[in-house]
Amino acid sequence: MTKINTLQTEHVQTLLKRAAGLDNDQGNPRSKEIMHRFLTDVFKMIEDLDITQEEFWMGVNYLNELGANGEAVLLAPGLGFDHFLDVREDAKDAAIGELGGTPRTIEGPLYVEGAPLSEGEARMDDGQSPGQEMWLHGQVLDEQGNPVAGAIVDIWHADVKGGYSHFDPSQSEFNLRRRISTDAEGRYRAKSIVPSGYGCPPGGSTMKVLESLGRHGNRPAHIHYFVSKEGFKHLTTQINLAGDKYTYDDFAFATRDELVVEAATVSDADKIKAKGFKDNYLDVEFNVELVATKSGDKQAKHARARASVEQA
Repeated sequence: MTKINTLQTEHVQTLLKRAAGLDNDQGNPRSKEIMHRFLTDVFKMIEDLDITQEEFWMGVNYLNELGANGEAVLLAPGLGFDHFLDVREDAKDAAIGELGGTPRTIEGPLYVEGAPLSEGEARMDDGQSPGQEMWLHGQVLDEQGNPVAGAIVDIWHADVKGGYSHFDPSQSEFNLRRRISTDAEGRYRAKSIVPSGYGCPPGGSTMKVLESLGRHGNRPAHIHYFVSKEGFKHLTTQINLAGDKYTYDDFAFATRDELVVEAATVSDADKIKAKGFKDNYLDVEFNVELVATKSGDKQAKHARARASVEQA
């Protein structure tokens, strides 16, 4: 088959500039720069891989479906975009000598703003969610090992079915979501239930792509964290519970060795009673090390659209 090369022709180069708005002085220069590069790369892919009209329009129709299903935020981590952005942020921090502390990893799409705030300790579940009880605790420290009092530890996780409150209408508002202000010793404590991992919706837009790549769409049991305090880099991270089938095979590429936690089942009757639990519970300890920074931008979580109760 004869190789067709049209990308570098004057006609196509002019088309790219006009399509990206580079032939006018209106609009946003950064948007134009990004769009021109995006279109150029897509045109090049079409030419290099000899994408057919049928394949192109299949892709366009898929984007329509993906948007209608609201799964773009699920497909992005599944294709490694979220992890790649973290890799770049780590490289930026390393370049200016601010790489360290507890490793970052992806936020995911299921955070909700404004969870209830408690001092030192909180109960995360609403008492209506079944599952093994969990004692989640740890200490927030600086790089010198000093406790960081008044840090906000924002925690959210799934229930035993892998569902998240707000997105799962069967759960109560802010179930399994809490913010905890660390005490004078930098400690936080939470009573909750052991979460389960989850899978992408069967037959959904994300699974269509993953299955075409011979991949699964499952996540291991995990617990999300935002940790913040003035004068320190905002930390976005999550821990995986060791022993899950997908701990090291997370479709979202979020697992980092330092964030895999070996939890212990506690069956001592006195300890169970002291914690106010009904039966054996899982003790999960996760200590956090924050890195100091003078950058105001780094002290806040990055801007993106996030759910809030007001949007419900």
